Amino acid sequence: MSNKKILVDFGNKVRALRLDQDVSQEELAAKAGVHRTYIGMIERGEKNITLENICKLAKALKVRPQDLVSGL
Repeated sequence: MSNKKILVDFGNKVRALRLDQDVSQEELAAKAGVHRTYIGMIERGEKNITLENICKLAKALKVRPQDLVSGL
């Protein structure tokens, strides 16, 4: 699997969870302590994020970090 596909799949998972919770990119960014444009870049598969930021996103989305990466 290419790195780009993994990033796109991860971004799609983040977007789906965010939309399921009816949270905007800006709200998710505030909860995770990152910039709003960073969330957009993640959701579009443009950023290869760190484990630290995976954990921040998971906490903000109220899921376990492994839930964000399972199935990739």
